[in-house]
Amino acid sequence: MEHASPDLYQPPLTRWGHVWRTAVMLLVSIITSISPLPVAWRKDHWLVVADLLLGLTGFVLVWFRRRYPMPVATVITVFGFISSTASGPGVLAAVSLATRRVWWQLVVIAAINMAASYTYNMIVPTPDNGPWWVNLLVVVVVSVAILGWGAYIGSRRELLWTLKNRAERAEAEQELRTSQARANERASIAREMHDVLAHRISQVSMHASALAFRTDLDADEMRASATIIQDTAHEALADLRSVLGVLRDPETGKPLEPPQPTYRDLEPLIEAVRSAGLKVSYDDRLGGAASELPDVIGRTVYRIVQEGMTNAAKHAPGTSLLIVVSGSPDEGVTVELRNPLGLRAGSTPGAGLGLVGLTERAELRGGRLEGRREDGAWVLRGWIPWAA
Repeated sequence: MEHASPDLYQPPLTRWGHVWRTAVMLLVSIITSISPLPVAWRKDHWLVVADLLLGLTGFVLVWFRRRYPMPVATVITVFGFISSTASGPGVLAAVSLATRRVWWQLVVIAAINMAASYTYNMIVPTPDNGPWWVNLLVVVVVSVAILGWGAYIGSRRELLWTLKNRAERAEAEQELRTSQARANERASIAREMHDVLAHRISQVSMHASALAFRTDLDADEMRASATIIQDTAHEALADLRSVLGVLRDPETGKPLEPPQPTYRDLEPLIEAVRSAGLKVSYDDRLGGAASELPDVIGRTVYRIVQEGMTNAAKHAPGTSLLIVVSGSPDEGVTVELRNPLGLRAGSTPGAGLGLVGLTERAELRGGRLEGRREDGAWVLRGWIPWAA
């Protein structure tokens, strides 16, 4: 089983961590050396001097156990052949090495430790020494306990690190999903606002342009045109409020779904545009199949026609527009808008994003939409599968 790199999940050492580890090392060294050191002193003073020097060296080397785990643990364990005071830093180095859970390293350190303990007992025999096999059994049990404890600590550290990483990753993914959902909602609202408002504003602009150029209108005709502009502006404001209502219900916080146009609303839309002065010819070839058309498909067709009429009023004022809707449940729905290229450019500015949004809307339904010039005319043609 593969593990994460120990450098990733090893916790940083604090000042308190250094203090209590040093205290434990001193306690272990005192316990293990309190009996053999007097025996070594009586046997040869140099044994005690070497024992203390190697023990002190082990206390220094153990500070580098994380940078060089295997070399430090090996050297300090080898000190155990003639030093009992090196047992404290040797235990800490072995536990630190075991947290990495590289099993061949643990086997090597355990073997060196057993050989060192047996050799030291031979060099400095104490009165409480038992049979050799008892000493060996004690060394084996202690070594397994120390290394096993270190492996458990390493496993726990890695588990906590993994859980923390998963939690952070899940939180980051949740934030990303929230950001994406917010972006998608904004894009949807932006498309809906464009589809709804661009048509109304183009009507206001068209009537206002007519008032600016017509000098032969009497007072009643001026008032009638101004009333149309006012009504259209009010309708635009109402549409804007309905679109913004999609954001959130102020009481429940849940998304709202305002009434959306369907294919049944297409003919009234065309009549309203005709009354505003745009010459529109409408050829509905769906016939009775229109009653079976899904609302979501009818809404897409409605938006395509709405955008096409808006563009015709903007960019080709004074020309005629032909709208043809045809199809069947087997063939899907085809909508085509065709108008001659305008002789003069319209005065209403455009962002150029309407067709982009409609293309995305059609593709989301599994269809397609394209606009291009054909034989001196501008043609907007879309196709939507019936069961999208």
